[in-house]
Amino acid sequence: MSTGSTNALIGLGANLGDARGTIIQAVAAIARFEATTFVACSSHYSTAPLGYEDQPPFVNAVAKFATFLAPHVLLDNLQELERQYGRQRSFPNAPRTLDLDLLLYGSTVLSSPTLTLPHPRMCERAFVLIPLVEICPSIEIPGRGRASEHLAQVVRQHVVRLAERDES
Repeated sequence: MSTGSTNALIGLGANLGDARGTIIQAVAAIARFEATTFVACSSHYSTAPLGYEDQPPFVNAVAKFATFLAPHVLLDNLQELERQYGRQRSFPNAPRTLDLDLLLYGSTVLSSPTLTLPHPRMCERAFVLIPLVEICPSIEIPGRGRASEHLAQVVRQHVVRLAERDES
């Protein structure tokens, strides 16, 4: 992607159906968004659910894309992709077929009724910070410092790196 694009970091998660397969497919689908190019994806991690705990563990990852889409347009596209995968928002922290969170959009700081950047809870979640630091070790979270500096706060959250999956 040429200069002028913005790096967008997207958190991916799922715990219903083939969660790993869904995350792989979702990364490929995001890379097909208009004016958007795939840059990197973290390993996949098995994580314990937060909030509502009576559900299967999640598979989580973070992916980086270069995009010319405006943040709200990117968010709309991500939410449409969630709908295509059958995402239902029945109650907070419910099990889900696909969850896509726009974590960072360059160094943008934004607070609107539909989008807050950086993602307001990203520094409280090991399932976000660990894969984020894996692909962007020195990334700065606007107004909050380096992502790696927040890892000590989430060390007790259950996050296990999954072995690479044979895609052949």
